[in-house]
Amino acid sequence: MNTEDEDAAPVKIPPPLVYVGAVLMGLLLHVFVLPIPFGISLAAKIGLASVAVLLGLWMLTGSIALFRRTGQDPKPWKNTPEILTSGVYSRTRNPMYVGMAILQIGIGVGLGNGWVVALVVPVLGMIYVIAIRHEEAYLERKFGDTYLAYKASVRRWI
Repeated sequence: MNTEDEDAAPVKIPPPLVYVGAVLMGLLLHVFVLPIPFGISLAAKIGLASVAVLLGLWMLTGSIALFRRTGQDPKPWKNTPEILTSGVYSRTRNPMYVGMAILQIGIGVGLGNGWVVALVVPVLGMIYVIAIRHEEAYLERKFGDTYLAYKASVRRWI
């Protein structure tokens, strides 16, 4: 991770690790502390989990594909040469983080683990602290009014 690059957001922890850590923590809490099961049928669990996982993957792949098409690196600690505003970025400023959160929900529902689902809210708070606030400050400095206009017209989450 190149956090020394001055033309980049100073994100020091890869955000996907936070989501993976939350899933692992949810599994441990479920097994060793107190299980929080879902009181729904197996078919409903599979159906809801499938929809969530597919939606999360769609948001992630759509975001990454747009980065690739524009020749940018999706890592938040890398230089951002232009603001992406089309595709999923026309609906949310953080489709990768939203997509990973939806994927985490899908995993939790599929496993019947309420802890994994409950940890989504604290994870989003952590993602804001370790990544989004740095990214937004960087983009405001770099792109000024252009980014502020985008920020005013597209929500942070959904």
